[in-house]
Amino acid sequence: MKIYSKETLGWNTFFEEQKNQSEYGIFTDARVSAENKNNYLLLVPKLGEITAECTGKLMFSVDNATELPKTGDWVSVQLFHDELKGVIHFVYERKTSLGRKVAGKRTEEQIIATNIDIVFLVQGLDNNFNINRLFRTVVMVQEASIQPVIVLNKADIANDADAKLKLVQDQLKDVPVIMLSALQKTGIEQLKSYIKEGESIVFMGSSGAGKSTLINALSETNMALTGAVRSQDDRGKHTTTRREMFLLPEGGILIDTPGMREFQLYSASQGLESTFADITELADSCRYRDCTHTVEKGCAVLEALEEGDISESQYENFLKLQREDAYMKTRTDQKAFLEKKAKDKQLHKMIKKITKKGMY
Repeated sequence: MKIYSKETLGWNTFFEEQKNQSEYGIFTDARVSAENKNNYLLLVPKLGEITAECTGKLMFSVDNATELPKTGDWVSVQLFHDELKGVIHFVYERKTSLGRKVAGKRTEEQIIATNIDIVFLVQGLDNNFNINRLFRTVVMVQEASIQPVIVLNKADIANDADAKLKLVQDQLKDVPVIMLSALQKTGIEQLKSYIKEGESIVFMGSSGAGKSTLINALSETNMALTGAVRSQDDRGKHTTTRREMFLLPEGGILIDTPGMREFQLYSASQGLESTFADITELADSCRYRDCTHTVEKGCAVLEALEEGDISESQYENFLKLQREDAYMKTRTDQKAFLEKKAKDKQLHKMIKKITKKGMY
């Protein structure tokens, strides 16, 4: 295994300052490259890859699972067994954290990856293409203060590639867009221009978008498995089954993620403002401060829609995602209230028990 420096793995002053102030600074720093069911794979600078588990103290000190180590995290690890294994004592504060709502009815966040600089949002220009899904993922990436780059793959097989490219550029004009063919390796150099040593990137997209083929093209190896795409719906198999970190030969850290067909918002206020900057700027000129931008007279957003300054697609996606964000805020506030109520009840029971004992 090739040995890497801390800087190559993404270490910078943001983490160095934390280390200098931490009681766990005496331990070795490592980066989580993958999560397994019962342990983690860590990349240890100047040493290599090891497996590690969390200490019991760390496991029971967190409020929820999102605070435990995730792919991309920097951790303090104590090494043993000839430096082949270790125990994780501490998770460094994250510079960025990319998440989504867990699938199903639970109001919880699932961390996709942490300490990310750029997210490549991959869509195939076949039946995989979906402008509404692009809006959703761009919102979530910008909510995490990460740079999104849209990658339109399979340009070699799409008859309407230029039309789809123009649609994306018109609808999401502040987000860089690359059109390429991973299979034919055309446009790869343009993709490489965004990748810098010590910076971390994530590929996101549904199964069949061609993420694994892109990773192989970037690495010039077959480090990521690829699978055939079904002809009837252009969907592929989940060739990536877990979040996993690779180091690219020309520099940069790449995190591959499983194909995600469901991407629900968890928190998105800032992301909505950034993604729909034109609409949020117009909203400041509405007659009413609580304007819903649906029926009100004097609504600057509706006026812009009528005049063609914003598209129907932008407008509909804005309203839909705004409603979804508002609903999630209500759910998370309710959850926080119930959790606090349960903790207060438990605390009052404990105080009552202690007080009662003190009386005898």
